[in-house]
Amino acid sequence: MMFEIPWTALAGGMLLGLSASLLLVVNGRIAGISGILAGLLKPTNNEFSWRLLFVSGMLVAGLISPWLGFILPESLPVTSTLWVVVAGLLVGMGTKLGNGCTSGHGICGMGRLSKRSIVATCIFMATAVATVFIRLHV
Repeated sequence: MMFEIPWTALAGGMLLGLSASLLLVVNGRIAGISGILAGLLKPTNNEFSWRLLFVSGMLVAGLISPWLGFILPESLPVTSTLWVVVAGLLVGMGTKLGNGCTSGHGICGMGRLSKRSIVATCIFMATAVATVFIRLHV
């Protein structure tokens, strides 16, 4: 068979879309993870509980997925702690500069046909391609 459907990726994408849609319809909120996390750091009375539940759900899902039969990579690329810290700082700076993250712009914003989110997502993707190229070939 030339092409095999990655069922777990398809299911994950559908669940992301469903959860983002439900959060928008039920709470009127965008599922931008950076904004949700920022709200946890500066909580208001009526915003804290749903943000905490959302982030907790993501963490719990990641922890229980192996027991539900989801396949995890056999090994992850080995890299230095320095690269991980630098990458985290760059992602944080990019999130701040772009007024949102890949989930906010890429999933929610593009789903709403936001021009700003389409441009931001194209920039995210181009930067990712350039970063991988530089990391592997330079």
